[in-house]
Amino acid sequence: MHCGETWLPACDGARVKLVLAFHGTRDPRGIAVCSEIASLVRSSVDVPVEVAYADVVQPDVRSVVDGPCVVVPVFLAAGYHVRVDIPAQIGRRPGVVLTSPLGLDAVPAVRDRLREAGVRRGDAVVLAAAGSSDSRALATVRAAAALIGASAVGYVATATPRVPDVVAGLRGRRVAVASWLLAPGAFHGSLAECGADVVSEPVGAHPLVVDALLRKYYEGRAGLLRTA
Repeated sequence: MHCGETWLPACDGARVKLVLAFHGTRDPRGIAVCSEIASLVRSSVDVPVEVAYADVVQPDVRSVVDGPCVVVPVFLAAGYHVRVDIPAQIGRRPGVVLTSPLGLDAVPAVRDRLREAGVRRGDAVVLAAAGSSDSRALATVRAAAALIGASAVGYVATATPRVPDVVAGLRGRRVAVASWLLAPGAFHGSLAECGADVVSEPVGAHPLVVDALLRKYYEGRAGLLRTA
């Protein structure tokens, strides 16, 4: 997906829109996080910034990519939505760049959330993720756990082992759970009952997340403008 000849007059940096593509949720707390992230991004870049959703709620990505733009998936792993749904919604529209998802670029923010929660030296750290049936998405979770220095990975849904079982297996040590979740909701709420001593907040609208999304936008835009 790149800037074709019919898009040449519009392909200057000031007109290349940034589309933040989120999963989508009916939980108002999740929608609030999406809005907060978008607001912080808007305050840091002098181009149009729009929010779209891959599933559940509107507007979808298809309805937002209406001109030269860079679509940045705000997902913690490249599962089905990132690899299949979002590209399908973009279709063959020229002048559109789809970047890699937030993914491992969220690790510094997760580390910071864990520090905020009160993790201590010597704690056993469990990375808690939503889970996925996609082996590549699970590989990203394992890579994130390694970068964070987690002792183990646990899942809230879809995959195993489940977080409470992992925490129970580490008893005898103080256990801190690092949330590999973007926003509050039922998944993160379940972690309150997992038996850990410390549970970090979701990634949320962390400044380091905003920085990572902006980097992806500028890299995508540079590639788009080079092909114009």
